[in-house]
Amino acid sequence: MQHPAEHSPLGKSSDYVATYSPHLLFPIPRAPKWAELGLTAETLPYQGVDLWNCYELSWLLPSGKPVVAIGEFEIPADSPSIIESKSFKLYLNSLNQSVFESREALAEVMSSDLSAAAGKPVKVRLRTLDEVAAEGVATLPGRCVDDLDVTIEHYDHPQPGLLACDAGHMVEESLHSHLLKSNCPVTGQPDWGSVVVEYRGAALQAESLLAYLVSFRQHADFHEQCVERIFLDLQRLLQPEKLTVYARYVRRGGLDINPYRSTGAMVVDNRRLVRQ
Repeated sequence: MQHPAEHSPLGKSSDYVATYSPHLLFPIPRAPKWAELGLTAETLPYQGVDLWNCYELSWLLPSGKPVVAIGEFEIPADSPSIIESKSFKLYLNSLNQSVFESREALAEVMSSDLSAAAGKPVKVRLRTLDEVAAEGVATLPGRCVDDLDVTIEHYDHPQPGLLACDAGHMVEESLHSHLLKSNCPVTGQPDWGSVVVEYRGAALQAESLLAYLVSFRQHADFHEQCVERIFLDLQRLLQPEKLTVYARYVRRGGLDINPYRSTGAMVVDNRRLVRQ
């Protein structure tokens, strides 16, 4: 079956337009991927956001003077569509030679454009370089599982059967790994990420989590669907009182994508990691 992104600019030669062109944004419906996971828009067992950060954002003031900023975009996890990343980059590039009265004016325009593409309100925050630099580089919470001694045999597609827990031992903990890798479903290019699992429930065997995450290594899917699959597989196994799964992906073309999924409300720490 042809992937919906096959009709997008992804993996194709593109003309780079330098004047404001919102029509470049290419939405991809979430519904087909939700259906693969046995979900519909009405039965999503999580809430959350896809948090995008843009490091290549520039426009012109009325004086003709260029401005640069770092953009932060929050797309609701239950929006009807995601926005294909190359089309997002082309859209951002179209701002380069476009005039906007102020930072606030541009943020309002971008929120309107991105909300129309996603199908739900998208929050836009344009930040100064000094502001972001002052936040520094973050480290992930909890215990890193990457140095555990495990034998790995499965790389082609996610293997939820590798996950194991102690149903008689209830814990509340955070685990993380920097070894998440999957491939773009259209171009085949690698996507590198760090993933965090925070939960209260049956004790997850850390070695099994590491082997499971590595099983994504040759899997082809977008960032958002990988995180949703991890969330669902862990939810089925642990039957947790609460569960949060998020991934911080390495940027490509000036954009990083960071999907967050949780059983409850959460406060998102958007400080970048050292690889971002």
